[in-house]
Amino acid sequence: MTVTLDTGAAARVASLTPDESVAAEQAARRVMSAGAALVDSAEWVDAARTGWSELPLGLRRPLHEFRRDSGRSGVLLLRGLPVDEAALPDTPSGAGSVQRAGSVAAAVLTMVACGLGDPAAFRPEKTGALVQDVVPVPGKEEFQGNAGSVLLTFHNENAFHPHRPDFVMLLCLRADHEKVAALRTAGIRAAMPLLSEETRAVLAAPEFVTAPPPSFGGSDGGTAPHPVIFGAPEDPDLRIDFAATKPVTDRARRAMDELGDAFERTGQSTVLAPGDLAIVDNRVTTHGRSAFQPRYDGRDRWLQRTFVLTDLRRSRGSRSGDGYVLD
Repeated sequence: MTVTLDTGAAARVASLTPDESVAAEQAARRVMSAGAALVDSAEWVDAARTGWSELPLGLRRPLHEFRRDSGRSGVLLLRGLPVDEAALPDTPSGAGSVQRAGSVAAAVLTMVACGLGDPAAFRPEKTGALVQDVVPVPGKEEFQGNAGSVLLTFHNENAFHPHRPDFVMLLCLRADHEKVAALRTAGIRAAMPLLSEETRAVLAAPEFVTAPPPSFGGSDGGTAPHPVIFGAPEDPDLRIDFAATKPVTDRARRAMDELGDAFERTGQSTVLAPGDLAIVDNRVTTHGRSAFQPRYDGRDRWLQRTFVLTDLRRSRGSRSGDGYVLD
């Protein structure tokens, strides 16, 4: 595996060798044969957890390093992962599409999730599936969520939720026709030097509220006023969704505008190719997507997404039966 450390705010990149890709596919197929038929079953996750230790060391090492320190960008891009392109069906186009049946891609995502922590999902979103399709849906073009195709604004995943994912994983199965749909990322570590002391102080004050995203089906309820940055002043965590977070004071509005400008100046764009897995540290980095034009012809852009919690026990009261789905 070739590893390139992030410079500036660019993602850290690790590329599998052909032999490592073959070894990863073999591990994925063992998960498929050992686990239950359904990706969401406990047996599937158990098989994936065993499979994690069978992945090549060249793949596991950069993941361990990223979990410990996600760098200035908060993004790791793994290239050359097996997705079994020849076996792919048409790109799904229905709302709420998920991966229920075992597949190489689903096994890869679940194994990596088990290496970073534990896979997790939210029952109101895509019925709590552990592996979710990110595809354009007819009639949802303007949707600020995974089904849309207009510019998707920067956001921490599920910023409204007390148990937000620690990592968001996006595995590309199929690129868009024109190969212009880019994953956009922007993090607080790169943006902080551009922010004034006054803005930092306001962002650390509880002067922002965040609503659930549309992908939760318009569920009621938002947050109490909360800060956008919190924790260690020299390396704060981040909690914002530019489509769902609202400032409650004039100074908060100005601070949010300044943060948005800093994100635009320091953000990065990456067009994912089949076999590319982007892992975003959701604690310090936001993500979004550039606009693209779907054709709804069965060959549109198709990513699969899995969330990761590094400390599953913290959400124990929100998970029935000590499973992987938060109610």
